[in-house]
Amino acid sequence: MKINSYKDLIVRQRAVDLSVKIYKVTKKFPKEELYGLTSQMRRASVSIPSNIAEGRNRGTRNDFAQYLRIALGSGAELETQLEISRRLDFVDTIDTQKIASSLEEIMKMLNAIINKLKADS
Repeated sequence: MKINSYKDLIVRQRAVDLSVKIYKVTKKFPKEELYGLTSQMRRASVSIPSNIAEGRNRGTRNDFAQYLRIALGSGAELETQLEISRRLDFVDTIDTQKIASSLEEIMKMLNAIINKLKADS
């Protein structure tokens, strides 16, 4: 399948789905966390597909790879924030596992694309 747009990237589509899940889960967080973990997790989750899209629309493979690395960093942030949220009992084990599984898949896909871009350079 030819990639005509960042919208065609499966990793970006899955990252958007993950961001929606994060918004739904954090909606249940305590109100005092609105400017804490809620905001941090939402920003990190939105950053993943946003950086994929921005990087794909940059001119070079190196730019794209750099933005994918930034998306990976946001994924690591989200992974950490999810663990903290779980330890604070803000999110249940089932939701944590679903989100962690999706995030792991996305991060593997990002690494695979980065490695492919490096190999093609």
